[in-house]
Amino acid sequence: MVMSSTIPRMFLEVCSRFSGKPEKIAYAKKSDGKWTTFSHDELRDEVECLALGLLQLGIVPGERIGIVSENRTEWAIADFAITALGAVDVPIFASLTPEQEAWIFHDCQIHSVIVSTELQLRKILQVREQIPSLNTIIIINQIDDVTLNEITSRYGVVNNPDARRLVIGFREVVNLGRMVSDKHARREKFQTMAERVRPEDLLTLIYTSGTTGHPKGVMLTHKNLTSNISAAVDAFDITDNDVFLSYLPMCHSYERMSGYYLAFYCGSTTYMVDSIESVAEYMHEVRPTIMTSVPRLFERIQARVLRAIEKDSALKRKIFQWSMDVGSKYYDQTRTREKAADALTNIQYRLADKLVFSKVRARTGGRLRFFISGGAALNFEVAKFLGVIGLKVLEGYGLTETSPVLSINRDGDEELGTVGKPLSNVEIKIASDGEILARGPNVMKGYWNMPEETANTIDRDGWMHTGDVGEFNERGNLKITDRKKNILITSGGKNIAPQPIEALLVQSPLVEQAVLLGDKREFCTALLVVDKEGANAWASAMSITFGSWEQLVQSEELHSAIDADVRRLQQGLSKYEKVRRFSLLAEPFTVENGMLTPTLKVRRNAVSKQYADLINEMYTTA
Repeated sequence: MVMSSTIPRMFLEVCSRFSGKPEKIAYAKKSDGKWTTFSHDELRDEVECLALGLLQLGIVPGERIGIVSENRTEWAIADFAITALGAVDVPIFASLTPEQEAWIFHDCQIHSVIVSTELQLRKILQVREQIPSLNTIIIINQIDDVTLNEITSRYGVVNNPDARRLVIGFREVVNLGRMVSDKHARREKFQTMAERVRPEDLLTLIYTSGTTGHPKGVMLTHKNLTSNISAAVDAFDITDNDVFLSYLPMCHSYERMSGYYLAFYCGSTTYMVDSIESVAEYMHEVRPTIMTSVPRLFERIQARVLRAIEKDSALKRKIFQWSMDVGSKYYDQTRTREKAADALTNIQYRLADKLVFSKVRARTGGRLRFFISGGAALNFEVAKFLGVIGLKVLEGYGLTETSPVLSINRDGDEELGTVGKPLSNVEIKIASDGEILARGPNVMKGYWNMPEETANTIDRDGWMHTGDVGEFNERGNLKITDRKKNILITSGGKNIAPQPIEALLVQSPLVEQAVLLGDKREFCTALLVVDKEGANAWASAMSITFGSWEQLVQSEELHSAIDADVRRLQQGLSKYEKVRRFSLLAEPFTVENGMLTPTLKVRRNAVSKQYADLINEMYTTA
């Protein structure tokens, strides 16, 4: 197959390939205990009608349209419809606060927003006056007229049915498009619009965390995405017999390319799940063959297996440990050396697989060919644990700015601890200071309304400066060794700028300095240096006395007081940005003790090394 030059053309070509095959499922989403499925013909009809309905609302090429929704089939329908019009979609995480949504949508001068639920509708209405360009809000879930009037009235909106309405239902827009003309005429009109879209046209704006706290709008073109899809097809053997289980937010660039566009192009079936909590249940039910994921899922799989073993009898625990020892030996012999396992190890592994490993794999549905891991660095020990039990994880590397994949481990040529080799149409080189530079057709057009930031990121020769430090090993695989940028990436793939959050935390009169932690971890924690003057004043006011400064810092009373401040100060943050646990330090970070640079910036690596035990305790304490 020759890759299409734009997403709308890809959509038309794939739908044509499977036209007249109602048994072939493109997408499925579970609601109210039942799976709702779409064949390619059904999907195309919905997309065509929605696109023509959006056209009736005055949406034209180049307009920005927001999508605020959890994973569901309507997300895909909306995306395909918007991009076929030549408009630009701006998908964001449904977990963002109203203020964060307002900033993004004001920055890109949004025309309309598609929201999933009443909750998302209320969030937009709450800040709509901060988004003067907003014309229409389209809600996916049906709301009766009485409830809708109550909601809009509460936020000072008159939703007059006889005039242009601010809020309109998703199904109503689809029906609006369906009434434009008969099916044949609709199809011709849609195809004409879709074929006008050019490869260099802007496809999407994806906002990613910036070091200043304000997110940056990454401009990705149709060519950026289609080139990345094409290279991914070269790297993986994916067919129309494969089944994907998609749980990562589709607004995430990684899931959008791999678990959404790539799977669709290959004709695979995608079952959508709206949260990681549902994955275990649906894996057993759907029996996927391929899954894209972030490390957090793998950490959960390992933890679940180990917790189950702890509850077993002493004999079963002993069998499990023996199996893991044998499995580790077998894995090392067959994965890191150019030869097969020795005869004894091979026999022992077969027994271990029958007794233990096959039962673990059965919980994933028993058909899983491999996981694709991205979004954050994968812990070596977690990856090996899964490899030992026969669950293959292929780790890759990329950025939102590169659409997003740059390199990936191939099936049969994987190497733990690396992110594999560059994609076929991507160049990667290591700069003199160790920074990873990348160049290719997948590199973004630039940052929205940020020409200076774009110039600082992409040099005159087209090399994208990733901000990551790495090296190529003797096998030609890329290894990430450090990060130049002070952006934390959680194990769930969320990018977090630490400085703005740290600035919030030090607003407490009891906190002098703060360091946010959470890189490659499931959630955020913090090391807080107690402000000596503020804490002593607080203790005096509370008539609390202690024998030493260290005793005051470690007291439950001070911890509780600072906890109250932390909760209050981070109310406006998203859930994944909030500090769940913190530890108090009596000694400040200084240039003299090596924790600060001469320009008084925190040396994060030095702090992490100095307080490694304390940090680990925050992540292991129940």
